[in-house]
Parts: sequence; structure tokens; C-alpha cells
Amino acid sequence: MHEMSLAGSILQLVEDAAARESFRHVAALRIEAGRLAGVETQALRFALDALAPGTCLEGATIDIAERAAIGRCAACEREVEIEQRALPCPLCGSFQVEATSGTELRVVDMLVEG
Repeated sequence: MHEMSLAGSILQLVEDAAARESFRHVAALRIEAGRLAGVETQALRFALDALAPGTCLEGATIDIAERAAIGRCAACEREVEIEQRALPCPLCGSFQVEATSGTELRVVDMLVEG
């Protein structure tokens, strides 16, 4: 389950920010995961909840939003929403669709205390 590794990286990012910005607790954490990021959002939430005790994330509200993936079709030169890689363009049927967004996993913002 690579989500545990991702959760560890997110926790490290948050703890680094806490040290740099001098806060002790995160009340709310908002994360976005693109549909093509290869992240199971429920597993990531579970992993973050498992790692949170004893850290600045303990008791934090964690919101993980899944974002649509957008691709650009080289054949019809249009942007289209895509569900997964290697599927044809829903508009023209071409397989020349390259993902332009939806591969990201990012911390959007944090509400911090003290």
C-alpha cells in the first residue's frame, strides 16, 4: 500500500511547515488528488489517521478531494475529461490523448493553531 508512504511524506511536509512557521497543531488539512495520480483516497485517509497520533495532525479534520483529469487530444486539438490513461478521446475516438492535469497529489491548505 503506497498510500502509507504518501501519508508519511505528507506528514513530513506538515511537520516541516510547523517547525518553519512555529505552529503546534493542524486543525484542518485539505488535500487534492488527481484521478490519474494513482492514489486510493480512502487508503490515504486511513494511513494519515494511523500516523496522526502524537503529531501535529492528531485530531485534525482531513479532507481529500478527488479532482478530474484533463487531457489534450492531438487529433482534434480539444481538451477532454479523461477517466484513465490509454482510452480514446471521447470526442473523436483518437488514442492521441495526453494527460495535462489530474496526475497531481498536493496539500492545498492547512488551518493551524498555536
